[in-house]
Amino acid sequence: MQVAKKLIRDSLSQLYCEQEIESISKLIFEKVLGFSRLQVHLNQHQTISSANLTQITEIVNRLIQFEPIQYILGETEFYGLPLKVNPAVLIPRPETEELVDWIIHNSPPINPIILDIGTGSGCIPIALTKNLTGAIAEGWDISTDALRVAKKNAEINQVKVDFICADVLNLNYPAQKQKYDIIVSNPPYVTTSEQLSMLKNVVDYEPHVALFVSDTDPMIFYRKIAEIAFKALKPGGKLYFEINEQFGKETIELLSLKGFKNIILKRDINGKERMIKADWDYPSI
Repeated sequence: MQVAKKLIRDSLSQLYCEQEIESISKLIFEKVLGFSRLQVHLNQHQTISSANLTQITEIVNRLIQFEPIQYILGETEFYGLPLKVNPAVLIPRPETEELVDWIIHNSPPINPIILDIGTGSGCIPIALTKNLTGAIAEGWDISTDALRVAKKNAEINQVKVDFICADVLNLNYPAQKQKYDIIVSNPPYVTTSEQLSMLKNVVDYEPHVALFVSDTDPMIFYRKIAEIAFKALKPGGKLYFEINEQFGKETIELLSLKGFKNIILKRDINGKERMIKADWDYPSI
């Protein structure tokens, strides 16, 4: 195992920091050898087979090309839950875990009905359904490939989520047969100009349709989703967004003009304004 650890460290030392290399190494050993993190630690001097070393070398060669380790291994973890991922879906981020945690701990109603717009891997509705007793959830996405991944993830985590193909920009989505207690979305919000400063492992591998919006209308998804929420939320229902930290003020103004109340802009663990919540009630006549 020491040979493999040296191979990983020497190959990736110019691309990743020491902490990242250590984390990547553990993930590789878990996948290739079937070891838990504790077993990796306890078996550091074990000799591994040439076949396993070849497999590790192939993974390292892909990492050198900046391919994300999550796509190479085909899996990741989100809010303590295992998820399958591939280039059809975004790799879930810690900020999205914070958004889910906020929803779970923000006095949700009993047996909530939830809609996630732009569901991708299904990480949000799966985590919410797993952690909120009696939750009923839907997940919409424009990508049929992403929806296949999401359905598989729901099966793995033994939850029922209704995944639906929907294009909210072109108003091609199902008529709401029921009102929702919670609508949540982590829509595309990175402007095309920001793409120039992003890492290759994101730009070259993750789905652009789930990442980027035009600089000329960066609020397009928030506007469309707020219009859906206007009609589809129950009185007292809540709308949650993950947002681009540059557009917190604009998102608040948009939601306020739509009639939402008690709008809260929340910082993530890194101090960036990345989440927003708004309450809905029908306008008084």
